[in-house]
Amino acid sequence: MTYKIIGDSCLDLTEELKKDTHFMTVPLTLQVGDYQVIDDENFNQSEFLKAVKASSECPKTACPSPEQFKEAYECEEENIFVITLSEHLSGTYNCALLAKKLYEEEHGPKNIFVMSSDSASAGELKQALSIREWCEEGLPFEEICKRALKLKESMKTYFVLETLDTLRKNGRLNGLQAFFATALNIKPVMGAEHGVIIKLDQARGINKALNRMAELLVKEAGDTREKTLVIAHCNNLERAKAVKQMVSEKAEFKQIVITQTAGVATVYANDGGIVAAV
Repeated sequence: MTYKIIGDSCLDLTEELKKDTHFMTVPLTLQVGDYQVIDDENFNQSEFLKAVKASSECPKTACPSPEQFKEAYECEEENIFVITLSEHLSGTYNCALLAKKLYEEEHGPKNIFVMSSDSASAGELKQALSIREWCEEGLPFEEICKRALKLKESMKTYFVLETLDTLRKNGRLNGLQAFFATALNIKPVMGAEHGVIIKLDQARGINKALNRMAELLVKEAGDTREKTLVIAHCNNLERAKAVKQMVSEKAEFKQIVITQTAGVATVYANDGGIVAAV
């Protein structure tokens, strides 16, 4: 079968996967103050983080237009799988869904599956890797769609950030009070429930919080021997490797993939943030 896996730019592909023609991303736009950038292959994380640090304004994101997704669907591949940010975090899912309707009105029916990840970053990549595996096995389009939805329901996303300020200021915490325990260095361990951000636990200091995240992750994952764990980091590869080590000491995984956040996840994770999905 011929296939294409399309994500918004919160699908944080590894450097290797960026060279794989089965994958592509449709970029969001990022803005902090007067600084605006497209979250594509030219995104400069270091420069963007400097702009965020220098600005008193909260960084914002704008989702791609339906036309951008429709253009992505106009490819030679017969089967299109689209993975987006949780609809609770972005309007990207609705744009991708509308693009499918526009495409079919213009070109007729095509196998286009659009799914909100109920996650972001590492979660989107985990789903994309599974879809690629099923495509390579030659499973029918309908079966892959069913499996993707089942994975979405069972997948768990976790994250530990240096600060929740951006999520709070942009209204992405949905009423959940952000932590203001800076003096005590309390770090929350966060997760997602049907795409909505929730607090799972907390610990004093980033390393203890990451270790607690690793404990929760392994406990809730069940039998991990046939599972893939994805760890995404924002500008802190050593921290991602440390989380990999923490988890590896507690359980055996089929594979553990480490990737770096692109622009959208950088906005919300901030410098040093870690996102994990299993």
